[in-house]
Amino acid sequence: MTINCKGQLIDLATPKVMGILNVTPNSFFDGGKYKNQQEILSQVELMLAEGATFIDVGAYSSKPNADFVSVKEELARIIPVVDLILKHFPKALLSIDTFRSEVAQLTIENGAALINDIAAGSLDEQMMAVVAKHNVPYIMMHMRGTPQTMQTMTDYKDIVKEMLFYFSQKVHQARSLGINDLILDPGFGFAKTTDQNYEVLQKMELFQMLELPLLAGISRKSMVYKPLHSNASEALNGTTVLNTIALTKGSKILRVHDVKEAMECITLYNKLNPSI
Repeated sequence: MTINCKGQLIDLATPKVMGILNVTPNSFFDGGKYKNQQEILSQVELMLAEGATFIDVGAYSSKPNADFVSVKEELARIIPVVDLILKHFPKALLSIDTFRSEVAQLTIENGAALINDIAAGSLDEQMMAVVAKHNVPYIMMHMRGTPQTMQTMTDYKDIVKEMLFYFSQKVHQARSLGINDLILDPGFGFAKTTDQNYEVLQKMELFQMLELPLLAGISRKSMVYKPLHSNASEALNGTTVLNTIALTKGSKILRVHDVKEAMECITLYNKLNPSI
């Protein structure tokens, strides 16, 4: 199971880590943390040194009830960061966390290697066409509504069955446009209650029937810290537990704030599964 990133084949038989770099002032955990070029470069250098295969750069917070950000503002935030990172780390594989085709188009032209779309094309009908045009890997996440409305859209009769139908439709659409490399993200925390998040995680192996790599984005989310009566800053231990479970359920990419700990999860998981 491989994906092609700028001519480099990434083998996902062994799970990989995607380090999160939010260049927004309001992300739920690290919003506003990286305020200048040196802080950004230091964090990227650390994540790469700790073993991250991908760096996921986002300039629009998708936390529940996040403020709307214009395309112009998103581009003003993200393009300089993409250029900065690739100037200093030209071999870095940058994933762009956006649901807008214009942002995808310009960041790919500036050297980005993957597109990570929380809406799987639902919020921009041109997104899949742009991804297909540039032939980059496409991460498709499950979500209902928008970041502003998603938490009001948690009424499911059978959440996993409905998600499988959603992904089947999205995969068909992507394939019909010629997108080769697809990755599926169940979208923990997006249009899902805490209990629904745990039901999806418990049954996550069912998504393997779609025969595509799975990404788990659980890091420091409320599904971790709410049951522990804690907060995001104290959620590393819980994140590690759930990342380990996600690996046992078939996740091939862990999207995380804490790369070192996620790499340790993978190392120990591989010791239990030496054939991987």
